[in-house]
Amino acid sequence: MDKLILNHTVKKESEGGYYTIGFDVPENVERVTVSYNYRRLNKKAFCREGFKNIIDIGLVDCDGRYLGWSGSARVSIFVGEYGSTKGYVTQKIKAGRWQIIVGAYKISGGGVDVEYTVEFKEKMPRLLFGDLHVHSDASDGELDIPSLAELAVKKGLDFIGVADHNNFSENFSFPRVAGLTFIPVVEWTHYKGHMNFFGVKNPFENTFIANSADEMKALIKHAKNLGAVISVNHPKCGMCPYVWDDEESFDMIEVWNGPMRPANVRSADWWTELLKKGRKIPIVGGSDFHKRLLPLKFANPVTAVFADAPDAESILSAVSRGQSFVTSSVKGPVLNLRYKDTVLGGTARLEHGVPLEIEASRLGGADLMLVTAYGEKKLCTGRNEAKINEHMTETGFAYIKAVKRVFGVEFIKAISNPVYFS
Repeated sequence: MDKLILNHTVKKESEGGYYTIGFDVPENVERVTVSYNYRRLNKKAFCREGFKNIIDIGLVDCDGRYLGWSGSARVSIFVGEYGSTKGYVTQKIKAGRWQIIVGAYKISGGGVDVEYTVEFKEKMPRLLFGDLHVHSDASDGELDIPSLAELAVKKGLDFIGVADHNNFSENFSFPRVAGLTFIPVVEWTHYKGHMNFFGVKNPFENTFIANSADEMKALIKHAKNLGAVISVNHPKCGMCPYVWDDEESFDMIEVWNGPMRPANVRSADWWTELLKKGRKIPIVGGSDFHKRLLPLKFANPVTAVFADAPDAESILSAVSRGQSFVTSSVKGPVLNLRYKDTVLGGTARLEHGVPLEIEASRLGGADLMLVTAYGEKKLCTGRNEAKINEHMTETGFAYIKAVKRVFGVEFIKAISNPVYFS
């Protein structure tokens, strides 16, 4: 059930008073919307005083909590876990008997028929796009965080990670921006490599300093004990590569950093080699945006996440499970894999006759490639969309990527996380 229609008559004798109408909210709802419609003008009484009907509206939840009031200024209101109509409380939606507050301000003779429409938005996975690696003026970026947020909304992003270098102060004062989620993150910037520490506002016990491998591991262990999820950034970059002699401390790999270039292809190849060794490790991407005059473009690339909800915890949980892919922009290729009930990032038992379901759209003519532990296979080329069933015969992993080749050089347009096979 996603909609209720409530037909109600506000009687003349109720004029000047308030009362409520009840309705039931089911389980697993993240937003409730109430709209109403009635005849504002009584044409029969047009020449007499009191020809205009005015009915006000407010809302109360199942615990009797008053959520807001908009008088007659709005014909539709909503309350949700991730945003509400101005003047209404934002909160988790609890199942039970809710109440519409009816304000019978002006009622013409004979009463007024009102149709209330109550709509429920069910909690379900949705595809969200975000840039997990941008910098503000709190470190060496050009823009402050409100300006980055404004840019993110214009780009159509659902979330961003402001990853200032060794600086966490901004994580405590993010602005509230409708439709945009901030992921707490610090870029641990070290001469031997950079890592993003996601999900913890302050991941450092004392300072960020580590002068040995043991100190590096201790610093990371402390951050993980606080709940941090850690990605190694631009590991094969020529300017600041990852050179620690350690492949176990990080949880994710940023295989795509800034504009697509050979360094990113090398990072993807390194990740593939780790997969072949049996490591199950998700990938992410981010623009590493600093300034508008540099070739690093905001929201190029983006990480696209199949998340249960748009809050930071749900997004980061999905990212850390590999329920995502990296693509050139919010308008770039869309990739997905499924093996029975197993989705991106999951592990399935290999079964004879069960196909790996491959879906891709907005390919723009790029080659769609399947990558496994045993090599690469071209699935299609020159198409914009593809739905392909591929039968797997070997355990290991499988992921897909959309690529274009220019003078023999590979440029990745999108790359997915794997499905793993046992």
